[in-house]
Amino acid sequence: LQVNEQYSHISLWSLLAAPLLIGCDMSQLDDFTLGLLKNAEVIDINQDVLGKQAKRVINTPDYQVWVRELENGAKAVGIFNMSTVRKDISVSFNDLQLSGSKTIRDVWRQKDLGSFNDTFKTSVAPHGVTFVKFY
Repeated sequence: LQVNEQYSHISLWSLLAAPLLIGCDMSQLDDFTLGLLKNAEVIDINQDVLGKQAKRVINTPDYQVWVRELENGAKAVGIFNMSTVRKDISVSFNDLQLSGSKTIRDVWRQKDLGSFNDTFKTSVAPHGVTFVKFY
């Protein structure tokens, strides 16, 4: 898998509350892959006690948006670029059943992106994902 596809794979895994199983020799993993598997914020979403799986709220030929309700009232959102070129994707808060101002956090980079109203726009790599939490 390409790097972008690896991010997409683990993001969807976490959004769907899938069991975290690895079928390989962990001592043979490179630093990048080990970092993917050890990201505490991504694991926290996967293991959220509410236990609800994400739902796909947008499905176009070019991109998909998946939303998972979390126990603390936040929402985990995966914005997946299905195409072979970088895409700028805007997501309406209405599509996420959100309103008002929300802080958005990039869970892969473990960094707050700021406060947003009504719309979140992101540039997503080909076959990649923007994996964020709205709170």
